[in-house]
Amino acid sequence: MIRRTAVTLTVLAAALASCTPTTPAPSGTAAPPTTPTGTERGLAPVAAADARALLSTLPTKGRGPKTGYARDEFGYAWMDTADGVPLSHNGCDTRNDVLKLHGHDIRYRAGSDCVITSMTLYDPYTAKTITWTKSKASSIQIDHIVPLSYAWQLGAAHWPEPKREQLANDPLNLLPVSGPANSAKRDSGPASWLPPNKKIRCAYAVRFAQVTLKYDLPVTPADKTQMLRQCEG
Repeated sequence: MIRRTAVTLTVLAAALASCTPTTPAPSGTAAPPTTPTGTERGLAPVAAADARALLSTLPTKGRGPKTGYARDEFGYAWMDTADGVPLSHNGCDTRNDVLKLHGHDIRYRAGSDCVITSMTLYDPYTAKTITWTKSKASSIQIDHIVPLSYAWQLGAAHWPEPKREQLANDPLNLLPVSGPANSAKRDSGPASWLPPNKKIRCAYAVRFAQVTLKYDLPVTPADKTQMLRQCEG
């Protein structure tokens, strides 16, 4: 079961209350700020003081060995059957759900309201708009904000499989971004990789923190230091 402390929820609520959208929306609409469920578009910044209050609550631990890690330990990729996360069991796989959440000008395969064949995406990591088609699928990849290998090394190796499946398919931990940017990140924590777009690095640190707090994961001391540094002002 996923546990949260009252103080963490209080700080998180205060941080989110100060959010303003960073992701452009189609003309005539407004992109709502990120919520604790991850089911709104893009990343949202927070006031530096609120962000630092949240980040200061993060527990720390050294990164353990990668022994035994495999992607399948977190369920098969983009499963629709992970219990306890938004959008599961809706008949559409997690990847298409996340693309639908964040994309614009979406087109679907004939006869389907699930399989996306083309769309446009504002990528907060690079601050670029990507025109995507399924024939060039790798140009957009779904980033696990807290990488699965990172989670494994910080404690997920000892979780029951259903909890690992939740982390792998939770919209809070998923963001469609530039394929090259995601490939460059690999399984890095914030101490060794941050989005190229400096303007959203504090927002990225806050989302990373939201995920680790939700799943009772520590971060490394170096990662915590870097996350706090990104929200200094």
